[in-house]
Amino acid sequence: MYTNASFGPSMFGHGMMLPQVAEVGDEILGSKIDEDYLDYIHPHWRQYKAPEAYKHFLLGIVYAVIFFMGTMGNVLVLVAFFSNKGLRTPSNLFVANLAIFDTIMMFKLPFFVLNSVVEGQIFGKIGCDVYSLAGAYSGMGAAITNAAIAFDRYRTIAFPLDGRLGMKAALGLVVGTWLWATPFSILPFFEIWSRFAPEGYLTTCSFDYLTEGKSTQYFTITIFVWAYILPLLFIALFYSRILSHVREHEKMLREQAKRMNVKSLSQGDNEKSAEIRIAKVAITIVFLFIAGWTPYALVALLGCFGDRALMTPTFSMIPAVACKTVACIDPWIYAINHPRFRAEIQKKVPWLCFFGPDNNNKNADNKSTTTDASEAKGEAA
Repeated sequence: MYTNASFGPSMFGHGMMLPQVAEVGDEILGSKIDEDYLDYIHPHWRQYKAPEAYKHFLLGIVYAVIFFMGTMGNVLVLVAFFSNKGLRTPSNLFVANLAIFDTIMMFKLPFFVLNSVVEGQIFGKIGCDVYSLAGAYSGMGAAITNAAIAFDRYRTIAFPLDGRLGMKAALGLVVGTWLWATPFSILPFFEIWSRFAPEGYLTTCSFDYLTEGKSTQYFTITIFVWAYILPLLFIALFYSRILSHVREHEKMLREQAKRMNVKSLSQGDNEKSAEIRIAKVAITIVFLFIAGWTPYALVALLGCFGDRALMTPTFSMIPAVACKTVACIDPWIYAINHPRFRAEIQKKVPWLCFFGPDNNNKNADNKSTTTDASEAKGEAA
């Protein structure tokens, strides 16, 4: 049995741990990993017995479904964006960029299914590193892209006449999202700072948050702030400003309607209503991001600073499923709720019944068409 004295007595202090801790005669987690790769597997994982085959099978099935639905959804969004000139606006460029990051996340999943079959890393260290690199780019890229979408929504709603981003500015921000994701993807890949290592059932990989030492702690805190806290602060800032602007706008309309002795003026503000509708879709995506990535952030912090007695292999696999589920759901939220994307996808794949005609969205489609036309005028800015 593989042990590590640094875990201390707390290793046996929680009942939830005992059923999974390996005993004499049990197959140890990682026993099917090549000997030359064992150094990359932290001893914490090797104190547990190997999970039953059915757990690998069930996770493989879940990931296969996520892969199919997520790939189809993201590809549909990208096909709609690139095939319809009317959709190629600065605002929708961020939607397409998010779909690209989510597609990268989806293409990790076949490797996971293969890893589940062999109950380890089928391609060894290079497979683990590439798997983690894709996850790092897609996770951090999606986070900062959500912030860019929030910024774009704020500019569009708060300054509808002169605040819209032009295509060059949007392209610059998209390039910035890739640059944002690069440092903490490349550094562990080349083992310049930290490294990538297997986790949980040893069929997934992420940055190493278990190795003892100040270097691991500094890296974990830095990536937590860079990839999670800062994007959320940007998102909160811009959406709070949107809500503040909407409240001020509605207050102004009520006061003006009162002076004109009419019931309401808001029904005629079609373009702003369309923008707010799209902003609501974006906010939904943000909440999904928080729900999907908060568990992973907490697991990393727990592994680095907390009580590792809570870090069972099964427990650590739950956040991995959550973040990949979000990357699967994102495109469907946009495809179903964004009027122009919904209409275009309905043309491409009319056999998808939930993309059928929706009379309730007819006016929103017209409003969004007006919005896209206005955005197109600013593409040269």
